[in-house]
Formats: sequence, C-alpha cells, structure tokens
Amino acid sequence: MTTSNFTKSFIALVLFIAIVGCTETKKKRVINFPKTDLVMENMIPKPLKVIPTNGGFPLDEFTAIYTSKNATGFEAVAKFLAKKIKGKTGLDIPVNVGEVPNMETVIYINQSDSLDLKGDEAYQLYITQDSIILNANTDEGAFRGIQTLRQIIPETSTDTLAPNKIWPVPTGKIIDNPQFEYRGSMLDVARHFFSVEDVKKYIDLLAYYKYNVLHLHLTDDQGWRIEIKSWPLLTEVGGSTEVGGEAGGFYTQEEYKDIVAYAAERHITIVPEVDMPGHTNAASVSYPFLNGNGKKPELYEGTQVGKSTFDTRKDTVYAFIDDVIREISAITPGPYFHIGGDESHVTKKKDYIYFVEKVEKIVQKHGKTMIGWDEIGQADVAASSISHFWSSKKNALSAVAKGMKIIMSPAKKAYLDMQYDSLSKHGLHWAAFIPTDTAYVWHPEEYEGIPLENILGIEAPLWSETISDIGELEYLAFPRAIGYSELGWTMKENRDWESYKVRLGNQAPFLDRMNVKYYPSPLIDWKKSKYSYKEIQKD
Repeated sequence: MTTSNFTKSFIALVLFIAIVGCTETKKKRVINFPKTDLVMENMIPKPLKVIPTNGGFPLDEFTAIYTSKNATGFEAVAKFLAKKIKGKTGLDIPVNVGEVPNMETVIYINQSDSLDLKGDEAYQLYITQDSIILNANTDEGAFRGIQTLRQIIPETSTDTLAPNKIWPVPTGKIIDNPQFEYRGSMLDVARHFFSVEDVKKYIDLLAYYKYNVLHLHLTDDQGWRIEIKSWPLLTEVGGSTEVGGEAGGFYTQEEYKDIVAYAAERHITIVPEVDMPGHTNAASVSYPFLNGNGKKPELYEGTQVGKSTFDTRKDTVYAFIDDVIREISAITPGPYFHIGGDESHVTKKKDYIYFVEKVEKIVQKHGKTMIGWDEIGQADVAASSISHFWSSKKNALSAVAKGMKIIMSPAKKAYLDMQYDSLSKHGLHWAAFIPTDTAYVWHPEEYEGIPLENILGIEAPLWSETISDIGELEYLAFPRAIGYSELGWTMKENRDWESYKVRLGNQAPFLDRMNVKYYPSPLIDWKKSKYSYKEIQKD
C-alpha cells in the first residue's frame, strides 16, 4: 500500500469515527505497555511481509469494530471477528454501532481499491496504539486478514496494567497474499460417514489456517453419502454400510446445502466428488444395471480397491450420471465437480477413456469445471479440466501437455491418512510414513518437474478406511494440515522448518481450546494452555 493510500484510509477512518462515535470529549487514558514485538511466532501460514513497530494496541471493553459502508460482505466478516474475539477473550465488541460509550480504540475493516492489493485474498493490516486498519479489496481478503488478527491476539490478558482486562495486540504492518489460488483438504465421508457437525468443525479448523477448499469424497464402494432424489435407492441401500460394518449414513440435500452455506460463510468452496467409473460398488448394489464387472454386486464393508466399475457402454448409465451431476451441481455454487476416476483397475483402458470423455461433457453441460484424479490425463480432455495429481508423474505431465492445471496431492507427501510412523494409532503406510517434518519439508512448486505455471494449488486428502470418529480424524489431520496450509499460502523462499516448528508449537492453545485431539509430534515443543478448553468458549 502506498503512503497516499494509507493516508486516505486513515483520514477516512478518523472521519468515520468522528461521525459515529461519542460527541463528548474526554481525556484519553495512557497505558504503559511492555514492549510487544509483532513477530511471526504465532502466525500460520506465514505472511508475505511483517514490519513490527514494538507497541501495543489495547484490545478491551473500550474497543469497537467498524466497516466500510455498503461494502458487500464486510459487516459479516466483522461480526465473525467479534464472535471469535468473544470466544477467546470474553469481550463483547460492538460492530457498526453508531455511538459506543467510552470507545477509545477501533478496528476498521476497510474495502480498499488499492492497486497494491493484488488478488481477491490479499489484505493489509496496519496496527497502531489506537487503531487496527484492515484493508482488502474483497470480503474474502478481509476474512483471510481477520484470521491473522485472531492469531496475534494474546492468549491471556495483561491484568496488571489497568483496572480492566486488556489484550495487547502487537503493533506493526502485515502485507499478505497467497501463493496458490486453490488450497484445499479432502475428507472421505464414504468409507466412514461423518456427521454434519463433524464436517463443520473441520471447516472451522481449515478456515483458521486460510484454506479455501473442502473436497468431499461423497461416494465409494462402501457407501453413497448424498441424497439423489431421482435415484432414492442410492442412499437407502448404498448409504446403509461403511467400512467395518457400521451403520453408515448420508446427507440429505438440505443437510448438504447447510454444509455448503456454512463453508461459504467462511469463504471455503465445497468440491463434491462422485467417484467413477471405479469405486462404484455402492451405486451398483443400489441399481445393478450400472454394474460392469460381470459379478453380482453386494454391499461391501472391506477396504480393497479396484474391483468395481460402471458399464461404460450403456446409455442408461450416462442418463444416471447426468441426473446425479445435475442434482448435486444445482446445490453446489462452487465452480468444480470432481469425477474421481482413480484405480479403475477392471475397466478396460479404451472403455475408461471413452467414459471420462463422455462424463466431462456432462459436467460441462451443468456449468461446472471437471476435476479428476491424475488417471484422467490418459483421455482426450479439455485444457479447462483439472488433473488431481496423487500418484502418476506420467499422467500429470500428460495433463500438463494438454495445457491443464494440476492440483498437487502426491500420496508420498500430502496424504493425511498415512501414518506418522510405525507406532501411529491410525492410518496406513502403503505410500509412505509421513512424520510432521516430512509433511512440511517439500516443495509443491517443483515436485516431479510439474511446471509452476500449471499448478492450481495443493490439497491434503484424508481417506477414512482406518478412522471412524472426529477424534481419529483430527489425530491424522493435525498437525500436518497446518503445515500444508503454509505450503499453499506462503512462497517457497519464505518457508523454513526451524521457524515453522516454533510457530506450530505455539498453535497448541488454539487446538486445545477447539478440543482437537491432535497428534503431539515429539519433533515439536508444544506450548500448552494455562487453562482447559472447557473453561472458555471455543474460539
């Protein structure tokens, strides 16, 4: 942000406060803060640039939040911030209230047209001793910015400096923008079903670390988890099982829309996946005409892969797929539809290619961009479709040759269901053991020679063959998902393990407050909370 732009924002802020604030003039209190450094020890992902000024902004009962007038979505961002501040501190911070008695400090969330804010998610934070100005072009950028602000609000108040409790926020400037536009995690709700509330909690955790995508793996051999009104047996039959013989379950379309809306409030896009032509037993046992492997389909509760396939040469199969994609697309406002496409081992190659090319056109007909696992690179698909790299460098480079974008999820580095080590309670290790440092110390920007200009972003998938509840999910996802957030947001030259492991250790109070049952990696010096998460509202 240029000096003139900052001056304009500050003048606007002063005038705004003068108009809406108290008309009574009163003597401003003087608070002698201890020195506070705006260091990055609590920030993940690491911002682009941080300039400390060694002062303190007193967040307390005399603070108010204001936003630009008529700026779409900005008041919602401010209210979200106020709610999270209350969860962390107990303070009730008013938002856009005309007159706030005794107001002395202000957080101003400003819609800015600064040319320095490049991209929808860019933001700038200017923190002084009496104001915090957050500049962003969009409410999405403002939302990313308030996550940084949440992270630098101290865990405890400085009670000895004033009669009221004060949380001294370090002063300085933060200029930030993500490296990749796609920063996601995938949750497999097909092998084991997770409730709406479980998914929402995962969304909350992802949002805190500036993720912007949650990919839901909705169907597989062991279960079909999304209501399709034109094909009701998919959930009645296909949704009745899961790995290990438990009860399964599914989301009604209203429940799915609730998840989508909850994610949208946190500026996270839901990407639905219907895996095909393999991983389709739950669909075929519901409607046997879909089956193409020559065997009678039966409900399946195991974990082997590659035995199922749709009949790729039946027109009725594509009519079915059209209905499924149409119904899900109608309740998914995001731009993407994931068709799976992996591990179709019993599908002949020519049939697989024929299938992918047909389904791509159906996805496009319903206004979505097709994503598929890297096997789709074998087919003649459009450059606008997206290859999801998980295993085959050859397939990924084939997609690059077609001009396609790549989502980076190499199983050896990014799969959240891989065990940390041989003693891990949950997970598998067919790809690799992935301890906390291995998850962080690699470079998606140059992995397997995939050109940076072709990389759309990074995604950390969590397959659920070995987990059955939210606690086990959290054990595998955290802390590694925190590291993947930095790989997606922060440029390579700004990342290093020694800095990261300190900042990761400082995430323990937040994780404890959220009751996250994370894996306490022995590589990390975890900063434990001075309180139980039960003693304070969840952040």
